[in-house]
Amino acid sequence: MVDNNLTLVLHGKGDLRLEEKPVLEPAYGEVQLQMRQVGICGSDVHFWVEGEIGGYHLDSPVALGHEGSAVVSKLGPGVTTLKVGDRVAVEPATPCRMCAFCKGGRYNLCPLVKGLAMPGCDGHLTRTFVMAADFCHKVPDNVSDGEAAMAEPMAVSVQATNRGGVKMGDSILICGAGPIGLLCMLTCKARGVDSVCITDIDDRRLNFARELGADHAINVRGKTPQGIATEVEDLLGDKPNVTLECSGAPPSLTTAVYATRSGGVVVLVGMGATTKELPTAEASFRELDIRGTFRYANCFQPALKLMSSGQVNVKPLMTHQFRLEEALQAFEIAKKGEGIKILISCDKETQARD
Repeated sequence: MVDNNLTLVLHGKGDLRLEEKPVLEPAYGEVQLQMRQVGICGSDVHFWVEGEIGGYHLDSPVALGHEGSAVVSKLGPGVTTLKVGDRVAVEPATPCRMCAFCKGGRYNLCPLVKGLAMPGCDGHLTRTFVMAADFCHKVPDNVSDGEAAMAEPMAVSVQATNRGGVKMGDSILICGAGPIGLLCMLTCKARGVDSVCITDIDDRRLNFARELGADHAINVRGKTPQGIATEVEDLLGDKPNVTLECSGAPPSLTTAVYATRSGGVVVLVGMGATTKELPTAEASFRELDIRGTFRYANCFQPALKLMSSGQVNVKPLMTHQFRLEEALQAFEIAKKGEGIKILISCDKETQARD
């Protein structure tokens, strides 16, 4: 039984506090959740350090965290798809369900979507949480609470590979060997691609990518985009037909354009500067498709199935574990770039058993 609702709240740039919040009751169509494991995303850290991200500016205190697993603790009126005790992965955004985007299946583009851990919408780093039942996905028995928390970034990788049209036999370039880049690599491998080349400026992450199955890994520090493109082509035997740009760094985006095969696809996965320079003539003359990707739509179930089936093993990425009471320390570790995925255990009963 939860006797308090300890919550990690961002009050302003660099001002992160643990404090008590009210325990909310579920309304119609909602469930009350006892949060289990929550991953720290790079966007959480950026929001904390900078006070803004991707055009969102912090104008009032907000609880952070949007990569969560939980157990259903109470049902609101009208909920029939879940029961108390169900383990779930929480899809952290609620669209209006009525607009043309929602009805067309692209609910991630809903203009009225309420995204967790963004201004005005609290996130998962809390003891208890209330969420729309239809955005709580049942977790297979062989998927742990930590792995279920990884369903959110896994869904990002599923959406990105969907947007890129990644298929069996493709050659792939992934720019950035952070958590999303690594998950995109694993998802591409599960789709039967021929080979994957991954780039980064950190040898530790590149070595880790090799251990996870990257066919080629390139440290791009100090290299030109054209030079990197040539190196990628030499390693793969041809230019990749799909590039997933997962770093958000402007030079990496330029590299993606020069490196991708004519008629190929560049997917903008990483969130970096609002405005970026782009070699548009190069992209135009070679008919490259440059596609955005935003969150995910109908990707949580595929992500959970990839983990449950063993096609994607996310366990090696789960490098650090903290209790909710240690959340400030966890964020400091994340800011230093240590490890890959840092998880925070929010449930007191689970902590006591551990």
